[in-house]
Amino acid sequence: MDLSLLESALPIRATAPIPPIARRPADLVGNTPVLWIEKPFAPPGRGFYAKLEGANPGGIKDRPGLHMVGEARRRGELLPGAPVVESSSGTLGLGLVLAGLTYGHPVTVVTDPGMEPSMVRLLTALGAHVDQVAAPHADGGWQRARRERVAELLDRAPDAYCPDQYHNPDNRAAYRPLAAELIAQIGRIDVLVAAVGTGGHSAGVAAGLRESFPELRLIGVDATGSTIFGQPARARLMRGLGSSIHPSNVDYGAFAEVHWVGPAEAVWACRQLARRHYASGGWSVGAVALVAGWAARTYPAGTRIAAIFPDGPHRYLETVYNDAWCREHQLLDQEPPAEPDEIAEPDEREVTAWTRCSQVRDPLGRDVLKAGVR
Repeated sequence: MDLSLLESALPIRATAPIPPIARRPADLVGNTPVLWIEKPFAPPGRGFYAKLEGANPGGIKDRPGLHMVGEARRRGELLPGAPVVESSSGTLGLGLVLAGLTYGHPVTVVTDPGMEPSMVRLLTALGAHVDQVAAPHADGGWQRARRERVAELLDRAPDAYCPDQYHNPDNRAAYRPLAAELIAQIGRIDVLVAAVGTGGHSAGVAAGLRESFPELRLIGVDATGSTIFGQPARARLMRGLGSSIHPSNVDYGAFAEVHWVGPAEAVWACRQLARRHYASGGWSVGAVALVAGWAARTYPAGTRIAAIFPDGPHRYLETVYNDAWCREHQLLDQEPPAEPDEIAEPDEREVTAWTRCSQVRDPLGRDVLKAGVR
């Protein structure tokens, strides 16, 4: 007897999978899917595995938002009902709002005019208070201006808590489950490609993976105009990766190399992902896909490459996916080269487009734990 005919005759309840039921929104975080990506980034059989963190309710930073707040409560640093105040360009704001809802804390997100209006409206709808600074700091840009505003708000509310995503080790620790998920989904992983902003997910995921795969190579992806790896700080269109400060969560010793990617190159990659794979996201996603594709083409056949896609496309509909906005900023019709430019030292010269450097060091000269293969 044809088993497919028998199956089709059974009641729906006998054949349908049973999806888990979340009892609270925080239960929806984690166990995100992985998608195999090939063309146009790599030829058939030479692609990479993309971890789709946009499948979390608010994106990848739901993980540290929940973890940092939960750990602060456990240690008694955050009292019941006390406010949470943090600087964010958007995604961590969503994670903290989720944590506030989960644990019962009002949340203030300090941001700047570069935050997309849709994100401001979404954060507000979810219950956050959004506080926008008016002008960038003369030296530290928008990030320093936001952090100084956070300090002002903390002075006014002594019981308020700031997670300080840039320097809080709980940020890194939040990503151990992501590393475990990747191993369960993919098995052996040889190369991890991750965007670098606060440094949390690149450091945390790489450390978790290296417990099983000590020879893992970590490729960092930064934005042009970011100062994290020793380039001069400049005004940046790209949000979600890069920084105008030097977060201590960046584990410089863990990186085998770093790539800087420009906004036009990220836009091209984002749109290719959308058209070819029905899975895309924002600036970080495009930049990571570009570099992961290069790694898939360059490393020996059989190398298993994982790339982390931090979010989805929705908050970027008026920027990355808006033709008029992209034309205004001269970001359309600029297919990137097949190979990045290269510099021998991270501060050799200022880079303005996709560039690679195999020497990674802390530009502030801080001691770092050397972990990983150079």
